[in-house]
Amino acid sequence: MPKNKDSKNNSIPRRRFGRTEIQIPVLSLGGMRFQQSWKDLDPKEINNQQQEILQKTISYAAQKGMHHIETARHYGTSERQIGWAFDQIDDPKRILQTKVPPNNDPSIFEQELELSMSRLGSKKIDLLAIHGINLPEHLDMTIRPNGCLQIVRRWQKDGLIGHVGFSTHANVDLIIKTIETGFFDYVNLHWYFIRQENEKALQAADANDLGVFIISPTDKGGHLHTPSLKLLDLCSPLHPIEFNDLFCLRDKRIHTLSVGASSPEDLDIHLSAISKMDTMHGVINTIEKRLINASYKSLGESWLTTWNIGLPRWDQTPGEINIPTLLWLNNLLEAWDMESFVKDRYGLLGRGGHWFPGANADCLDCEVSEDDLKKVLINSPWSSEIPSVLRKLKDRLGGERRDRLWGI
Repeated sequence: MPKNKDSKNNSIPRRRFGRTEIQIPVLSLGGMRFQQSWKDLDPKEINNQQQEILQKTISYAAQKGMHHIETARHYGTSERQIGWAFDQIDDPKRILQTKVPPNNDPSIFEQELELSMSRLGSKKIDLLAIHGINLPEHLDMTIRPNGCLQIVRRWQKDGLIGHVGFSTHANVDLIIKTIETGFFDYVNLHWYFIRQENEKALQAADANDLGVFIISPTDKGGHLHTPSLKLLDLCSPLHPIEFNDLFCLRDKRIHTLSVGASSPEDLDIHLSAISKMDTMHGVINTIEKRLINASYKSLGESWLTTWNIGLPRWDQTPGEINIPTLLWLNNLLEAWDMESFVKDRYGLLGRGGHWFPGANADCLDCEVSEDDLKKVLINSPWSSEIPSVLRKLKDRLGGERRDRLWGI
């Protein structure tokens, strides 16, 4: 069978999901943001109106060919509500995926797995992801002898789990290492127009025939649901969501995009993008060049080709300031006016844990001096300019913090 052949027997094209051999729709219904609460509420606290909206969303998605539903144990009430909806919606083509985080104690991991199965009310989880292999210790507790993966293999033998993958916010080296263990059938990772540093991970996934699921391309791809006027103009005649969807799916190594929705109507713009997959190749190339040209105009060729050279890791930097991430956010702000997204990400730094590590620049000129920073920027061609860039970000965005969410 060819490694990647679109199948159009439904209203949404499907692609072979790597060695799982599943023909997966190129749009997947993500369950992170259409549940009632991030807290795991008592069933009596879930109101009928919220449940009705969720059921309508799942039903509408299925009607349009979005048969893959993806959620997680720690997405609040998501699994419970989705399980209730399944009782009301018959979809023989449904592909169910959930995610459970690794645990140092495999018995706790298995308890979480049992709870997921109970909440979903399903006899089988088609795709189970180890949720958040973000650090080496997460990989170790998963694949070591008598680790979490041994639990998964037993469940697979009993016919309760189909294929096993992993979701990750890790650095690209750890993602590649995890792929190359050979233990996993697919990967959930970040890759979209504004964030392409996982390119080598895509190459590794393709070489190892893993399915590739793109995490939150609309929200984490730049708050494209609330784009700046500049971004709207640069992406015309497409909406930025359409451009990003088509940009991602232009790459045949990518098999499906996660689409979060709080109502059925939220799916329509993504469905519109998919309807244009075969006719917009030239437009996508034009918009991509337009966006790149705008970034060069705003930031200059010298900066854009060298800004990330010689930067220290966040854990090597005074105050744990995540300089690479902050400079990337600055580029988005200056090139395309992506203030909503940049402000959100800036405020999350320092509260994201291993999902979004390091701190923002709020401690600059307080606990951390410019001279402190310059000592760790010795290998950067922009060591003199970077403190000013960070200070500008702090002055514009600093002071507001937010708690992290699962799946950031």
